[in-house]
Amino acid sequence: MRIGVIGAGAVGGAIAALLATGGHDVTVTARGEHLAAIRNGGIRLRGAWGEHDAAVTAGELLSGSPELVFVATKAQDAAAALRANRAAIGAAPVVVVQNGLGGVETARSALAGPGGADAGGSANPVVGALAMFAASYLSPGEVTITTANPTFVGGDDDAATRIVERVLGAVMPVKHVDDFESAQWTKLVINQINALPAVTGLSAQEVIAHRGLRLVLTRSMRESVRVAAASGVRFATLGGLSAGMLAAFSRAPLWAAQALPRLMARRMGSTPNPGSTLQSIRRGQPSEIDYLNGAVVAAGEKAGVATPVNALIVRLVHEVESSKAFVVPEVVIARVATATHDEPAA
Repeated sequence: MRIGVIGAGAVGGAIAALLATGGHDVTVTARGEHLAAIRNGGIRLRGAWGEHDAAVTAGELLSGSPELVFVATKAQDAAAALRANRAAIGAAPVVVVQNGLGGVETARSALAGPGGADAGGSANPVVGALAMFAASYLSPGEVTITTANPTFVGGDDDAATRIVERVLGAVMPVKHVDDFESAQWTKLVINQINALPAVTGLSAQEVIAHRGLRLVLTRSMRESVRVAAASGVRFATLGGLSAGMLAAFSRAPLWAAQALPRLMARRMGSTPNPGSTLQSIRRGQPSEIDYLNGAVVAAGEKAGVATPVNALIVRLVHEVESSKAFVVPEVVIARVATATHDEPAA
């Protein structure tokens, strides 16, 4: 099958490499040194799914006529990337592999713009995917899988969803999810681990091992769960987290609730996980923090739920992006103590 991957970073690069290794004709988009490295030596995939040197076609835009397209850019770049590649996408089904809440809707809107429907007048099928595996893109042309978890797939178009599950499921673990919005919220809670590494420069495991930062993470996760509950969201079971577990987590004393991030750390394994937000900052690129913790803040405002910890974390990440300097844990903890007064520190 001819497959296009828009955004061959950590997640997109892993998907592209596995699909190419599986025998598909894969075209990817990339930029700068990463593009040059892929053109020169393909995508080098290392880590938990073995070692693969995958030959792919690479350019700043897709070429050819793909039969299936994956979009794995940062959330803030998706609409522009889809519009830029609209001619190549044609009528192909589009799979949105992104964090946050609005990726599928953003894709539908971008594809339905001028020229956004095929000759018959029907819009592209859009399928959602949530990559639960942890991938790092730390050097041009190379992606490392640090935790080999499944990718969850769901959407309103049953035929397109089945195609994605069949194609992707042949090269990596894939699970179907019936309620994709609920799954996005569960992933959003899990993605809370991305922010504090971006603020401090520490790995996710180091953040959770640090008592003070672990308490901050626990508070931000609890805000997310409470906002979702107030918004009428029913969490899907994802990454070992169930609706019942998250409900108990939100009600437990703070000292007891820390058990959940500790469990997440154990499931990450020992290979340091920088998280996608820290990877963006290290490459000097804008992060998608506004679509992660920022999405919790925006949903909290609509639901009438205060989110002071998430709001502060968004500000801290933007400060790091601007200053190019990480914040020591003690300063993070002190600023959280100033921002919130309703929950004890231990």
